[in-house]
Amino acid sequence: MKFQGCITALVTPFKKGKVAEKTLASLVERQIRSGITGLVPVGTTGESPTLSTKEHERVIEIVVAAAHRRVPVIAGTGSNSTEEAIHLTSFAKKAGADGALIVSPYYNKPTQEGLFRHFEAIAKKVNIPIVLYNIPGRTGVTILPETVARLSKIDTIVAVKESTGSMDQASHTRSLCDIAILSGDDSLTLPLMALGAKGVISVLSNVIPEDISQMVKAFAAGEHDRARQLHYRMFPLCRAMFIETNPIPVKRAMSLMGLCGDEIRLPLCAMQSGNEKILKDAMKIYGLKIKGLF
Repeated sequence: MKFQGCITALVTPFKKGKVAEKTLASLVERQIRSGITGLVPVGTTGESPTLSTKEHERVIEIVVAAAHRRVPVIAGTGSNSTEEAIHLTSFAKKAGADGALIVSPYYNKPTQEGLFRHFEAIAKKVNIPIVLYNIPGRTGVTILPETVARLSKIDTIVAVKESTGSMDQASHTRSLCDIAILSGDDSLTLPLMALGAKGVISVLSNVIPEDISQMVKAFAAGEHDRARQLHYRMFPLCRAMFIETNPIPVKRAMSLMGLCGDEIRLPLCAMQSGNEKILKDAMKIYGLKIKGLF
């Protein structure tokens, strides 16, 4: 299966400490109606580190059911325990997910050989398309291009979410293999597409799904000036959306828009007031309707 275009890394809405299931389903519907081409539940943006295994599995079930095969669902199933990652990936397949987004093991700091064996073990156990998630800022280890190239020879490893922030990393990977590259940083989607990336797994599309979708489609269609215009317009909003640790700002923005609550789980906490003002100003300039401002 090909994963491309604008794929949204969904937030997990909470209400009084529990997953807000109806709200989550409504967010899925909004995303699909806005033209996105895929959904990623229980990734970093979905606060997977603080979800119990039962909650993690339930979120996958809800998103798969709400999407109803209209767009691919790529469930976040990574762990720093290979056995746990296999369990979550197996569950995702049984629940009807179309793919699995698997982050490199965090904290353990495995060698490149360890990384290879981790992903190889999951791929051997569960027959599902896998997207590698390369985000050293969160995990403490980079999946090097040579390792990505080795892994790309496994039939079910079909893409890599590139969140290293390095154009050289993407260029080196592309020079070694033809694995699909997906941007993992909203501000770098356009530059990465210029290097051959097929789209983005986006945080910002929780807020402006139509515009992210249009930018990706414009570039893919050769409408580069149009894509650049959209990129430059949304760039200040993108920067504001990452002024604090993701998903703190995006959840606050969605709350201000009336899409869901901004409840998050410790150790994440509410935005600092100064940063919230920066976020609100960026939203207002972009033209987003904010409660109390319009």
